[in-house]
This record gives sequence, C-alpha cells and structure tokens, in this order.
Amino acid sequence: QVQLVESGGGLVQAGGSLALSCVVSGRIFLSSTMGWFRQAPGKEREFVAAIRWRSGNTYSTDSMKGRFTISKDNAKNTVFLQMNNLKLEDTAVYYCAAGATVPDNVVATPTAYSSWGQGTQVTVSS
Repeated sequence: QVQLVESGGGLVQAGGSLALSCVVSGRIFLSSTMGWFRQAPGKEREFVAAIRWRSGNTYSTDSMKGRFTISKDNAKNTVFLQMNNLKLEDTAVYYCAAGATVPDNVVATPTAYSSWGQGTQVTVSS
C-alpha cells in the first residue's frame, strides 16, 4: 500500500510559479511510475507529467512542456512538479498518483495508477 500526500498548492497570479510536492510513504517499487494529474471543475482528470522511479525518465504533454517540470528525490521519497508561467486555465486540483507497472502507452491514463493523493488546489488569478 502506497500513501501519497501533496502540498504546495495555493493562489498565484497569472505568469507566476508554484512548486508542488508529493511525499510517498509505504511500499514503493523500483518499477513504479509517479504521475501528476489535474482536474478542473466539470472536466475530466487530465495528465500533466510522469516520471519513472528507477530511471528518472519523464513524460509530459506538449501543452505544458517548457512550463511544467517533474522531478524526484528518491532519498526523500518525494516527487515534485515545478510550474512556471502559470495561466488561468491551469486552475485545477492537482493530484499525485503512483502505479506499480505502467506501460509507456498508458502513462497518461489515470486508470493505470492504483494509488492517489487527496489533491492540492491550484488557483491562478488574472
């Protein structure tokens, strides 16, 4: 069982930055993949970025590439999401997720992840 706790959300003006953290506890396998997803009101959960726990290989979406960066600190069992140049449309609840075995072709699929955090609200204002 893996427990995930996100932090770092808040209110920020457009163009600003936020850094989210996800502390992982419990049994995390080297083969695990950690992902960040977000969900805005009335919308489906959307993939943001993912990182392989062992290799550090990362995945992201074209729309966020260059603005959002995922990273990890294995020693601290923590995954980070650095968000720069935030836009109004980035407003959402951001979730951290963990999957024991996530093939490349489903790394952006929420159902590929078995453990989820409670989410942290990010609100971007004009």
